[in-house]
Amino acid sequence: MAFDFKKEYKEYYMPKAKPEIITIPKMNYIAVRGTGDPNEKGGAYKASVGLLYGIAFTIKMSKMGDHKIDGYFDYVVPPLEGFWWQDGVKGFDYTRKQDLHWLSVIRLPDFVSKSDFDWAVAEATKKKKQDFSVVEFLSIEEGLCVQMMHIGPFDDEPGSVALMDKYIAEQGYENDFSDTRLHHEIYLSDIRKVAPEKWKTVIRHPIKKK
Repeated sequence: MAFDFKKEYKEYYMPKAKPEIITIPKMNYIAVRGTGDPNEKGGAYKASVGLLYGIAFTIKMSKMGDHKIDGYFDYVVPPLEGFWWQDGVKGFDYTRKQDLHWLSVIRLPDFVSKSDFDWAVAEATKKKKQDFSVVEFLSIEEGLCVQMMHIGPFDDEPGSVALMDKYIAEQGYENDFSDTRLHHEIYLSDIRKVAPEKWKTVIRHPIKKK
């Protein structure tokens, strides 16, 4: 059976629908950077998601070709994630989506090296006849965070964020947003197939002791 990160690392991908404090270790990602409203039809965000999955599945299906990745095991491609920020805003202003900067990512298994990633970019470019040059290999160590499962539309997330803010204040922590510590979302639902009121999104914020 294929290794499923969501099931094997439930503490990172399946939190409860109430805030909790957690330390997130360093992970490697396929990443694409961009700006603008993610809901824009034919926009940069939707294009970035296509690029991410193009590389993710090239790596996953490498077992079928000549490029053998050392330590490879079969796995389910991890869920899409996003780091989001806006200039001059600590956290996230849901009313200013046009001002968003984003880092769209998919986690890589630890056995994937930078050279394996570079091979996948070249292979996808050749086979799909598409430019993947903007895709990055990125390591991120989030460290101390608060997170919870948000259930419902993305525009309802401020309610969950308010719960997180209240919880960390009660526990003696505060938010710790910076240029490298960002609002983070992990998307667990296929929004094309699931009703908005049932969407599951992990919301994660960086924190520090007061």
